Amino acid sequence: MARAPGPERQLLVLYTGGTIGMRSEGGVLVPSQGLAAVLRTLPMFHDEAHARALGLPDDTLVLPPASPGQRVIYTVLEHQPLLDSSDMTITEWVQIAQTIERHYEQHHGFVVIHGTDTMAFAASVLSFVLENLHKPVILTGAQVPIHALWSDGRENLLGALLMAGQYIIPEVCLFFQNQLFRGNRATKVDTRRFGAFCSPNLPPLATVGADVMVSRELVRKVIWKGPLVVHSSMERDVGLLRLYPGIPASLVRAFLRPPLKGVVMETFGSGNGPTKPDLLQELRAAAERGLIIVNCTHCLQGTVTPGYAAGLAAVGTGIVSGLDMTSEAALAKLSYVLGRPGLSLDDRKQLLAKDLRGEMTLPTVDKRQSSLQGSTLGHSVACLLGLSSGQEVDAMWNALTPSLALAAAHAGDLEALQELLELLSPEDNDLCLEDLSGQTLLHAAARKGHVGVVTMLLHRGADVNARDQDGLSPLLLAVRGRHRGVIQLLRAAGAHLSPQDLEDMGTELCRLASRADMEGLRAWSQAGADLEQPGYDGRSALQVAQAAGNLEVAALLQSLKGAGPWEPLLSTWTC
Repeated sequence: MARAPGPERQLLVLYTGGTIGMRSEGGVLVPSQGLAAVLRTLPMFHDEAHARALGLPDDTLVLPPASPGQRVIYTVLEHQPLLDSSDMTITEWVQIAQTIERHYEQHHGFVVIHGTDTMAFAASVLSFVLENLHKPVILTGAQVPIHALWSDGRENLLGALLMAGQYIIPEVCLFFQNQLFRGNRATKVDTRRFGAFCSPNLPPLATVGADVMVSRELVRKVIWKGPLVVHSSMERDVGLLRLYPGIPASLVRAFLRPPLKGVVMETFGSGNGPTKPDLLQELRAAAERGLIIVNCTHCLQGTVTPGYAAGLAAVGTGIVSGLDMTSEAALAKLSYVLGRPGLSLDDRKQLLAKDLRGEMTLPTVDKRQSSLQGSTLGHSVACLLGLSSGQEVDAMWNALTPSLALAAAHAGDLEALQELLELLSPEDNDLCLEDLSGQTLLHAAARKGHVGVVTMLLHRGADVNARDQDGLSPLLLAVRGRHRGVIQLLRAAGAHLSPQDLEDMGTELCRLASRADMEGLRAWSQAGADLEQPGYDGRSALQVAQAAGNLEVAALLQSLKGAGPWEPLLSTWTC
């Protein structure tokens, strides 16, 4: 996480409704249109002289200088119609995500003005709908309308604009009362005080006072450099059931009936529930017919313990521990996981048990083992080394993960490689792992032609022009192996041949022509080599082919002559 660079930062403000923009009519607060016009009259939100100098349209405003040489420019987009947050549903939150997607490339960050009553639900849903965020998305609102003399709305909105405009925090966040929370960790705890939200199981990502204090170690890192992904297929048939002493089994049975597909169950203390046989039977029956139950504590702080006490343990694997997730985050995560297509019931339960967006705190041992827990690879290595305790396995992964990752890249085992990379600690740079010869994961995958592994590594930001101790790049290894699918991926990611690679190019091309190695010639052409470069005797590859009477090779070289490196691929490469 770093301060945002550049003299101007372009933000999009999505005004969905809520208290912040309401006006009183007959003693009742109602949504009010024209927030941009209101903000234009407030000097803290708009520098009119600078806006005129820039020629900004009416819906676009500019803050006074946020820091020397930097301005925050923001455009206000109003939802039609404006909504009370009590009426917001997954449908509206997906629409917000889709709006962000449409404007994603044109803006550096996004601020969503939302009502406070369901803001924690909105932030949690958006955190799962928006995957691979590289830019901040910050929700904010107010307890008192911005028009009121004594309002928290001005401070909250200004703080959200400054955080989104001045810092690169690639998460869905919630800003309220000078604190920036991870969105899926926040919950509303007060109906009247300005400090309406808290993050019970994770400290704030940032606190604003005389200085801005950012907890850099808490901010999530960008995992891969691919595009934003919006998951719009969220499951709506999910529910929230809070157990209470004496809750009748008949009520639970009625609640768990189809079409319900998943339920977040708030239990007592560290995850306990009543031991009545009829109640447990209803839970067991629901789990056996495929209903997923996520167990969350109704306590504000703390976590569900791995082994449930009392009777819930009898339900068996039908219940997934929600650990320290808020109920809002658990419900959003359940909707996201159930909306993912093509997953089995066990796949969905395993996904729910993983930390996907920073929504839960995994036990210390699980942070290292969660992705391989129960997998063939993890079980085999632990058994091979005779490890039993969690500390022993944890230490083993610390030592072996880099070597195993390199081996998985060489073997093209995409699933194992992804699992292994998850085991690396946050401070490790998994893309800079090297073997004894200095070859990286991308070197190993490119050398063997593993398209899937290369694609994944490029998405994670691997260095396409890295060199090993012999000066070889992944592109050069792919060319030598005639792996044209990998060459295409590397070239598209910016890989290029260096002067060192091209030093004896003419001689190599002539050798390929004399051997009628047409795949080798195509590979070099696709990599961007000049096929007319002469060899040691002054002849080109085409001249060598013609002198040898190899008409097929000569025809290929003629077709490649003068063509861009992509044209031969399109005409000759078949999957």
